[in-house]
Amino acid sequence: MTGASRGIGAAVAHQLAPTHRVLLGGRDADALAALAKELPGAQPWPVELTDPASLAAAVADIPSLDVLVHSAGVARLGRIEDASSAAWRDNFEVNTLAVVELTRLLLPALRTAGGHVVVINSGAGRNARPGWSPYAASKFAVRAFADALREEEPQIRVTSVYPGRTDTEMQQEIFAGEGREYDTAHLLKADSVATAVVTAVSATPDSHQTEIILRPR
Repeated sequence: MTGASRGIGAAVAHQLAPTHRVLLGGRDADALAALAKELPGAQPWPVELTDPASLAAAVADIPSLDVLVHSAGVARLGRIEDASSAAWRDNFEVNTLAVVELTRLLLPALRTAGGHVVVINSGAGRNARPGWSPYAASKFAVRAFADALREEEPQIRVTSVYPGRTDTEMQQEIFAGEGREYDTAHLLKADSVATAVVTAVSATPDSHQTEIILRPR
């Protein structure tokens, strides 16, 4: 899984660890090593998702894969008139292209296992708001990718998860960028999103949860 060092990714890793051997993907090697110590059977899997050569090397020794969880992401926001091309590129490189390339490289391993791909999308992947276009566009794109993957690879289950605003470090950064005081009262918990992921992964063989939409109560 990617994005395992913090937020939703770390929460998913905790919930999958009792039943899976989890490869903890991310950039922060120290954080991944610390998390691996908490989770028996888990191991750090440092990888630079935007570097195709690094990705290819990282997956070279994975012959079979039951579950691939894409949780890594960035959120570069801005209005269309203000957002730089760098902001657009950052969003697409991490939120879309890295998902596409990692999945492509792991398709043989997923086919072997009859595996499951889970893409942690966003509410912004279904509704684009003013000031969010660079991020939302990348999430709409990865939604299309997941839909196409589901049709092209019928032996692999593909689930897109669309959480609303969730209490994570990324969300803190977003609130700060919006000039708002951080308030968790109306945010999802990362563990709640992780529970939805585990529910999809552990579904009976005859069922396929293609989309999960979560909103704070």
